[in-house]
Amino acid sequence: MADEAAHHEEAGETCGGKSEEAGRDKPFRGRLLAELKDLRESLEKERKRSEEYLVQIKYLQADFDNYSKRLKKELEEQVKRGSERLIIKLLPILDDLERAVEVSEGEGNPLQDGVKMILKRLKDTLSEEGLSEIEALGKSFDPLRHEAVRGVETSEHPEGVVLKVLRKGYVFNGRVLRPSLVEVSKSIQSPSQDHKIIDEGDRGEPI
Repeated sequence: MADEAAHHEEAGETCGGKSEEAGRDKPFRGRLLAELKDLRESLEKERKRSEEYLVQIKYLQADFDNYSKRLKKELEEQVKRGSERLIIKLLPILDDLERAVEVSEGEGNPLQDGVKMILKRLKDTLSEEGLSEIEALGKSFDPLRHEAVRGVETSEHPEGVVLKVLRKGYVFNGRVLRPSLVEVSKSIQSPSQDHKIIDEGDRGEPI
């Protein structure tokens, strides 16, 4: 009986110890769960913040790409305008060289070949840069590419045909740099006949 009582007493002490241990672990587990919850919330906040940063970075990248494209386009336009200004200044020299070749044609001028060579090299260089001559002679008058200096009455051509080019025009990279100065055909106007208006009173009455 004494042994049995001792056994029950020992079992009671064991159960009591476990209960006390469980009681001590409960606050610890509560704190641990609370810390885990806070950690999850912090991680979720950081995840959302990272996503916001990523979106901002994408917007900044898009803005930078647009800025780079705009800057590149502006630089290209500046280079193009600079080239246009230079070519405009060279056009009178081109005109003078062409006139010099026309005047010296057939005169046996020893400088003619040299002028022709310079003219060809200049034309080739300007052509490589995007300059091209406007076709005008024999073409229909185009107010966007031609500038009419005078109209010439003729029955050999329909009205509005370019009969003569007084100064060549040029296009630079698709844009009219200088229009062609031309003479344009126009239909022959028949002379108007004078009509005499005779008043009945001036005719006189028959006698």
